Amino acid sequence: MLEATVNTLTWLAAAGSALLAGTFFAFSSFVMKGLSRLPPERGIQAMQALNVAALERGLMSAFFGTTGVCLLLAVSTPWTWSTTGAGPRLAGALLLLVGGFVVTAAFNVPRNELLAALSPTSPEAASQWRSYVATWTAWNHVRTAACLAAALLLARATR
Repeated sequence: MLEATVNTLTWLAAAGSALLAGTFFAFSSFVMKGLSRLPPERGIQAMQALNVAALERGLMSAFFGTTGVCLLLAVSTPWTWSTTGAGPRLAGALLLLVGGFVVTAAFNVPRNELLAALSPTSPEAASQWRSYVATWTAWNHVRTAACLAAALLLARATR
C-alpha cells in the first residue's frame, strides 16, 4: 500500500515537474526573446499582462500542486527510504523544491513585482526593461533545468 501510494505521488510529481519545465522552457527559448524585440514600452506592457495571467488557476495549480507533492515526498523520505527509487525520488523532489520553487520565489517573483510597479513610459523604463529581461531570463534558465532534471529523476524513481 505504501509503495503504491508513493509511486503514484512520484508520477504526479514527475508529470508536474515536466509541465513546469516545458512552461519555463518556452519563456527561455522564445517568449522572452520575442518580448525583447519589441519596443521597451510594448515589451513591458506585454510582460506585465503575462505576469497577471500567470497568477490564474492553471499555472498556479501546477506550480503549487507539484511543489506540495514534492514537499510531501521529501519530508516522507525517512519513512519511505526502503521503497523503490528512494534516492532519485528525494533528489528529484529537492531539485524541484530548490530549483523550481525557491528560485521562483527568491529571484523571478521579486523581479515581476518590480516590473509591475514600472510605468512603461517612464524615462528609466527602457534600461530597467533590458536589465529585467537579462536577469529574469537567466534565473528562468536555472528553474527550467532544475524542473527538467527533477522530472527525469522522479520518473526514474517510479517502477
